[in-house]
Amino acid sequence: MPKLPNRYTQFLERYPSIGGAYHDLGEAVKSSGPLDPKVQALVKLGIAIGARMEGAVHSHVRKAKEAGATADEIRHAVLQATTTLGFPGMMAALSWANDVLEEG
Repeated sequence: MPKLPNRYTQFLERYPSIGGAYHDLGEAVKSSGPLDPKVQALVKLGIAIGARMEGAVHSHVRKAKEAGATADEIRHAVLQATTTLGFPGMMAALSWANDVLEEG
C-alpha cells in the first residue's frame, strides 16, 4: 500500500472517529452493488476528473492501479473526459494521471 498523504494521516490522528466513520462509509459503498473493484476505481477516477481535483486524481489513479487497471485503461478513462469537460480539462487530468503513471 502506498504511503498516505501527510495531511490525511494527520487528519486521521486528530479526528480518529471521523476518519473511522469515513472509512466505514467507503466500505459500505464498495460492497453495496455489483461493480468489481477495478470498475469502481475507474468510476471514482472519472468523478475526480469531473470535479477537477488534482490530488483526488492522483489518489484514484493509484487506487485504480492497485485494483488491477493498466496504464492504458487509466489513460482511456481519462480520455473520456474530452467530450464532457473539453480538451483542456482532459489534458489537465491526463497530466495529473501521468504524474502517477510515470513515477519512478
